[in-house]
Amino acid sequence: MTGPVIWDEKQKATTNRVTIDPITRLEGHGKIEIFLDDSGNVSNAYWQVPEVRGFERFCIGRKVVELNQITSRLCGVCPGAHHMAATKAIDGCYSTKPTEAAFLLRDLFYHAHFVHSHIAHFYALAAPDFVCGPAAPAAERNVLGVVARVGLELGSAVLKARAEAQKIQGIIGGKPTHPVMGVPGGVSKAINKEEEKEIQGYADNLVAFAETSLGVFKSVVLDNSEYLDIIKNSDLYYNEFYNMGLVSPKNQLEFHDGQVRVVDQKGKEVDRYDPYDYLDHIGEAVEPWSYEKFPYLRKPGYKGLVAGVDSGMYRATPLGRLNVSDSISTPKAQAAFEEFKATFKSLGVEGPVHFNLATHWARIIEMLYAAEKVHADAYNPNVTDANIKQKDIVPGGRGVGCVEAPRGTLTHDYTCDENGIVTSCNLVVGTTNNNGPINIDTVKIAKAVIKDYEISPGLLNMVEMAFRVYDPCNSCATHSLPGQMPLKAVVRYADGSEYKTVSRN
Repeated sequence: MTGPVIWDEKQKATTNRVTIDPITRLEGHGKIEIFLDDSGNVSNAYWQVPEVRGFERFCIGRKVVELNQITSRLCGVCPGAHHMAATKAIDGCYSTKPTEAAFLLRDLFYHAHFVHSHIAHFYALAAPDFVCGPAAPAAERNVLGVVARVGLELGSAVLKARAEAQKIQGIIGGKPTHPVMGVPGGVSKAINKEEEKEIQGYADNLVAFAETSLGVFKSVVLDNSEYLDIIKNSDLYYNEFYNMGLVSPKNQLEFHDGQVRVVDQKGKEVDRYDPYDYLDHIGEAVEPWSYEKFPYLRKPGYKGLVAGVDSGMYRATPLGRLNVSDSISTPKAQAAFEEFKATFKSLGVEGPVHFNLATHWARIIEMLYAAEKVHADAYNPNVTDANIKQKDIVPGGRGVGCVEAPRGTLTHDYTCDENGIVTSCNLVVGTTNNNGPINIDTVKIAKAVIKDYEISPGLLNMVEMAFRVYDPCNSCATHSLPGQMPLKAVVRYADGSEYKTVSRN
């Protein structure tokens, strides 16, 4: 396999504004606006999200028990994450927790969701950049281009593994894409012995596939010196942010249930809190040019879109989760984690890894961890226990549900009255957490690769790679209006030339 071609034939820009619209290989809609100075160098760039969805508002007035099905319709990529966070928030509104058997089934379902989501991003959305190469023709930078290079056998294995992870979700969740299993204090149905055996077969295969994926990453990326040079180039995909993620009491990687841990740029724990108290620790800023909010750590606060210890910007991604974890509870993923840390230690990295393209490696390690968790839960002797619902529970109050979505820490916050009717709703979504870092990374890479008005499709794709590593889901992230809707009207002459532009920000 040949290495990726990084630089292709350049051409001169004819304007001081370069727009990438639409941006590709993400969920939802967005664009990147790049502004050049009079020397043809980048003065600024914006990751702009022009779509909006009002889920927070139209959840108010609905029955709280409906919200885990309503919010799972935010998108078709991570419905399992929203269903799980919403179900946990509903538990809180009923002042209850799931039974042990229900927790086990939720855990099994959720880690299968993680496997299927990470497969989709790694192979279909991210892999074209480093298998086909950043500057490969756009028609080849897709999943078919990846299959053409890695072979039909692996391509078939990808489809098979993702389908099996979906089947596990379907068995437990009632539907593979928009689950209906969550009820206050439990799940809607138990699984029988036949379903248990079927899930166990899928679990065996998913662990093996995750190990294969780790081998693919090593051979395609880590053994490719040209691509490795991009990963470890601090002038490109590198920024020092705080890191956030759920952890167990032992500071081990956690997706389903735990406390939120934040470490600084050197790896020191600077914050740790129960999800219920998230508002005391996280704020949300608004900028007039995007429908997506900008979360920040209340300490040190919002200082604008800048990285560093004085800025409240934080990374909540697979890389951020590994950076806040001291270890991983499953053996195969722990061994992969140790190799990950040792590799970057050999490059002089003692604390958190800030080379952002390493997120793809972290995602594969998480895929292996999730597959091992699926396997452990599937073979748990209590997985067919019929005690799956709490009894004698009543609604009324506030509940906060928090999980690690594949794209970052996800929080659902509901309040309902004594009739179970929602009176307030707030969502802080995985991609929203990363909105600031995505913008900061986009500006940095644009400034690094665009010089003297010289642009090319390959260079613009390298700019897109800055956001793609985050696996953003804008349909989920743009859930609330930032106030008055931004508007731009362009008035043109009959020949199409511009007469006047009127804007409201």
